Amino acid sequence: MNRIFQFAFSKLRGVKVYALVGRSGTGKSYHSKLVAAKHHIDLIIDDGLLIKGDKILAGHSAKRDPNFIAAVRTAVFDDDDHRNEIMSALLKERYKRILIIGTSEKMVRKIAKRLELPEPEKIIHIEDVASEEEIETAMRIRYTEGKHVIPVPSIEVTRSAPQIVYDSMKVFMGKKGHMKRNQTYEKTIVRPEFSRPDKEELSEAVLTQMVKHAIGEYDAVMKVKKVRGVRNADSTYSISVTLQLPARHYMSTTISDLQEYITDCIERYGGVMVKAVNIEIEEWG
Repeated sequence: MNRIFQFAFSKLRGVKVYALVGRSGTGKSYHSKLVAAKHHIDLIIDDGLLIKGDKILAGHSAKRDPNFIAAVRTAVFDDDDHRNEIMSALLKERYKRILIIGTSEKMVRKIAKRLELPEPEKIIHIEDVASEEEIETAMRIRYTEGKHVIPVPSIEVTRSAPQIVYDSMKVFMGKKGHMKRNQTYEKTIVRPEFSRPDKEELSEAVLTQMVKHAIGEYDAVMKVKKVRGVRNADSTYSISVTLQLPARHYMSTTISDLQEYITDCIERYGGVMVKAVNIEIEEWG
């Protein structure tokens, strides 16, 4: 369907796009049902999946993918067949509100554009719905145990990817937020291959691949000259990146935004925690 027509069609039928944004491992998928209930959201887009209630309607999870590049492409619907599968499913659904989950505003806007949805009308940050203690606990579990959450019952995940299912949990909401009284729902705990906590140290080649992909997504004019990563005593990584760009090239965002974007990409799909990203820029021309 033509993008302009699709956008107009979405606006005509009153579709509103919401976004839940936060760093990798901060509990976005865990809190997604609460956000959806509070804002009366019908559908959720999370890591390559289209979810309605306790059902996976279409797509496949990035958590099934064996490596960083495959996972990040799945999450942003880079593959046309995957993208078209989701769009076809969306056209069959009667919905007014949809929630897109991502690690940055840039990422959720890219997903909305790829799926020919309107720009997000409301962006919710994980800090708005989770306490500091909840976020710290979620991050500790992510980076010490390599566990992720998919917000559907385990039977839904087992049908397509039984190898990544680790456990399931039932969440009792009581009267919290806008959930129905005494409502419970099940979430699936998974351990993707790319997030194993016992895996070997990331090689410089893998880090370079991750950084190049992140930079290419962020600003295709920039070129990665060199990447150096150091694993710290606490198993976090400090990364130094040397970039090249034309002297007259205008950067529309700040260096800190770029640092955050690189960090998000590596943490989300590298399964490691990044302590610092230091950037050096060389100009030419």
